[in-house]
Amino acid sequence: MSTGTTLDVSTHDKLVAAAVVAPSIHNTQPWRFRIRPDTGTLEIRAAAERGLRHTDPAGRALHVSVGCALLNVRVAAAHFGREPVTRLLPRPDRPTLLATVRLAGPPHSPLVPGLYDALWQRHSSRFPFSDRPLPAGVLTELSEAAQAEGAALAVATPDEAERVLRVTREAERRNTADVDRAAESRRWVREPGAAPAGLGIPSAAQGHQDFRGHVPMRDFGARRHPAVLPARPYETHPLIAVLSTAHDRRADWLRAGQALERVLLVATAHGVRASLLHQSLEWPDLRARIGPQANGRRGHAQMVVRLGYGPEGPASPRRAVREVLTDTRDLGDVGGVGGRDLRDLRDLR
Repeated sequence: MSTGTTLDVSTHDKLVAAAVVAPSIHNTQPWRFRIRPDTGTLEIRAAAERGLRHTDPAGRALHVSVGCALLNVRVAAAHFGREPVTRLLPRPDRPTLLATVRLAGPPHSPLVPGLYDALWQRHSSRFPFSDRPLPAGVLTELSEAAQAEGAALAVATPDEAERVLRVTREAERRNTADVDRAAESRRWVREPGAAPAGLGIPSAAQGHQDFRGHVPMRDFGARRHPAVLPARPYETHPLIAVLSTAHDRRADWLRAGQALERVLLVATAHGVRASLLHQSLEWPDLRARIGPQANGRRGHAQMVVRLGYGPEGPASPRRAVREVLTDTRDLGDVGGVGGRDLRDLRDLR
């Protein structure tokens, strides 16, 4: 592969394909990409039309999702022997342009073993885990992965885990009772062959509810009668970790997404499964009760992660590379992300 600034089409496609397999809220995949082969730059933009107006009105989860995709681009670039030079929110006058990645010469540091392979294997498992504990060394690596991206991953004590699960159960109850949020969630339950293809959560990937009602798994169908949902007993003592950032601006949301994906890739490389319990972060008052104490300061919770050993679970679909690439000029920057005009988000930079 050339070490100049130009990129061949095959490498373009591989970088974007790696980005597309990243996790996103409700599998909305709220991103689009534009490649500038002459400068070796990949632009990552928000697909505002796939923002969740009711669930994610400020676009925080959208930015976290795009951050996950950005981390995958960086991992893929390093795998192909290039240094990814990343800029977050590079153009204040173009708020949908969330990041650029320019591929420079050889990587400054070696790629962490196993991350590139893990990005193709990783997907959320919404199924019961065993009660087998994670080794202390693995937990340390997960914490270091978050720290490397400017975030913190705090493994909850048993009492803290109970508190987080209790708050998450309240959030799940609210989501089901809220007419607008429930309808929005149901729209992203998609069966194979449904249009548009490659988006949403298929029924096979939704998992089960906890028979004991202890672990609050999201009911994507937002049904108000839990007794009709398939249920199984989940682990007795779930391992819960909270990912947080010191600040809560748009750039912090993007950093949180990169940290989250690095944590998930390291976990996958160790055979550890993960499911994302995001419900409590969708309500400002409940999110404020999730933030952990770190170094004497209260962080801003960006994700609640359940970790353990268990079934891999089926993957959700992804859009094809050709469907997320655009050659058009960025004429849509006055649009909104979620329910908020992106022009109002510039002060959160």
